[in-house]
Amino acid sequence: MAVLDVVLAEMDCGVSMASHIVGYPRMGPKRELKFALESFWDGKSSAEELQKVAADLRVSIWKQMAEAGIKYIPSNTFSFYDQVLDTTAMLGAVPPRYGWRGGEIGFDIYFSMARGNASVPAMEMTKCHYIVPELGSDIEFSYASHKAVQEYKEAKALGVNTVPVLIGPVSYLLLSKLAKGVDKSFSLLSLIDKILPVYKEVVAELKAAGASWIQFDEPTLVMDLESHKLHAFTHAYEELESSLSGLNVLIETYFADLPAEAYNTVTALKGVTAIGFDLVRGSKTLDLIKNDFPPGKYIFAGVVDGRNIWANDLDASLSTLRGLEGVVGKEKLVVSTSCSLLHTAVDLVNETKLDTELKSWLAFAAQKLLEVNALAKALSGQKDEAFFSANAAAHASRRSSPRVTNEAVQKAVRVFLLLISEEEYVKAIKEEIKEVVTIQEELGIDVLVHGEPERNDMVEYFGEQLAGFAFTVNGWVQSYGSRCVKPPIIYGDVSRPKPMTVFWSTLAQSMTTRPMKGMLTGPIALAIKDEVEDLEKAGIKVIQIDEAALREGLPLRKSEQAFYLDWAIHTHMCYSNFNDIIHSIIDMDADVITIENSRSDEKLLSVFREGVKYGAGIGPGVYDIHSPRIPSTEEIADRINKMLAVLESDILWVNPDCGLKTRKYSEVKPALSNMVAAAKLARLKLNGGK
Repeated sequence: MAVLDVVLAEMDCGVSMASHIVGYPRMGPKRELKFALESFWDGKSSAEELQKVAADLRVSIWKQMAEAGIKYIPSNTFSFYDQVLDTTAMLGAVPPRYGWRGGEIGFDIYFSMARGNASVPAMEMTKCHYIVPELGSDIEFSYASHKAVQEYKEAKALGVNTVPVLIGPVSYLLLSKLAKGVDKSFSLLSLIDKILPVYKEVVAELKAAGASWIQFDEPTLVMDLESHKLHAFTHAYEELESSLSGLNVLIETYFADLPAEAYNTVTALKGVTAIGFDLVRGSKTLDLIKNDFPPGKYIFAGVVDGRNIWANDLDASLSTLRGLEGVVGKEKLVVSTSCSLLHTAVDLVNETKLDTELKSWLAFAAQKLLEVNALAKALSGQKDEAFFSANAAAHASRRSSPRVTNEAVQKAVRVFLLLISEEEYVKAIKEEIKEVVTIQEELGIDVLVHGEPERNDMVEYFGEQLAGFAFTVNGWVQSYGSRCVKPPIIYGDVSRPKPMTVFWSTLAQSMTTRPMKGMLTGPIALAIKDEVEDLEKAGIKVIQIDEAALREGLPLRKSEQAFYLDWAIHTHMCYSNFNDIIHSIIDMDADVITIENSRSDEKLLSVFREGVKYGAGIGPGVYDIHSPRIPSTEEIADRINKMLAVLESDILWVNPDCGLKTRKYSEVKPALSNMVAAAKLARLKLNGGK
């Protein structure tokens, strides 16, 4: 670690600037963690081998940040699944069904909570792709995972004095849900005094290990919170104040503006040294800061966007920072990212197929480190003129490029390495489709899918056939667990040169007399409209438009949700929490909607129990496809019966929660067989046993 030691020595001499990163991608530049996780889950590698891959990734991340000149480097942002689940493990908040009997929580309990096991289902995964804690009045918290301290010590042994990151105690409770059977009147915030002793233990160990800073992520502060919820923050940090004495405490917020009441609450918190603000999606917070910011506290200014892949406008960010410098002074201002860089791809250096112009417009996580440091240096009077000039030129290029503004924009050049002839490829795909059709017919599925073997990804496949998109080689972003997506880059106007799915859909339909669904990812509105019309002309009777991320894009603040919902259209949606937008769903002109339901503990059904009427077809998912667990016929039948208690039988569709791409045939076949058997039992019951 000689290079790292040199960098840190420079930091100690005051050369490093006041720069900070909220968090960093953990999958690795080429998805190393994904492959290690899936190998472990399949029993092909040991826990020790998985831990080795994880440790190597953490070392690489810390080294990269140090070499980029970052002063406040986070630790404990690495996770084998997600940070909320890590906090559940830290607090020992394991639901009883997993059979935990105390002690340090290991992979068996941890991954059972995340993915389920042969005997019990997984915990709910919500729209933000975290595992939702299940809490009630009888829960007993205990310090059951020392991960935060272990990772701090791991970094320190390398010479890196990191900022340990914890999900804040109030946000943890606000992100939780009531365990099954708990009275709805129970307040989760009433548990605050039960979890704080565990936080105090963690803080004490971090202090003993040598930590000088600690970061509490409290993202719920940007939401519309009632006064009693805001008071919980005041109470929690008053209770923690003595434990935190001697530490610099950073409260980090992100994803939106802070409402004025929340701003007043967080700036008045006891024992808090610094506050981090998202100044990209929270630009209104700037007015609050300029009007009244407490003297003596630090501002961690999130001016580098952690949620997209475009190069930052460094001149604009520097202007924002100069304004803040007038509020708190140079010595109390730290340049940061708007949120964790977890939401971006890892490193542009791995992109060999993007052309030079387009590449100059982009900044993945590794490049954002350099942007943060460049801004920090500029603030200190050491502006890198060449770096800023190149950034300004890239922005000017993007603004004026005909690739962005020309309606007739041509497709980006893509190089394909063909290992087989087109004829051999088509033959292989036909054979795979035929097998998928045969399996579904043998199982007794009513409406079929063709399995989409020709598609690399539900988004990328369409983007490759539309003008205005570019594609990365290793631009992977974690979705949940080990699952990653590689989103295309929309750099200009989008159009559809020719039909995209008609050939394969009609081929599949020719193999069966049953209805075959045409499957689209939506919406690039005009392009999808043309594709739907072409599928209809080709004789496809059922067309599904997937809107898996609709609920994910819903703004956190209620005042901003109406505009978003007026704009969006959809038919299939994943990842729960649709109750608050159900009326907008009803207003859409879809014949059938299919919605995730099983992993959210059938929360969706509650809106129908409360009297909401839905007249079109609806398919609440009957089993969780994100878990390898195979549900029994009886379990699915019970779920269908619960649906029939609140929905008319003539509008109910029986389907899994989502697409089956992530599952193996050995899991899919028995699960679908049980689903069909359960549907037949329901029909038999509806027909009076005939």
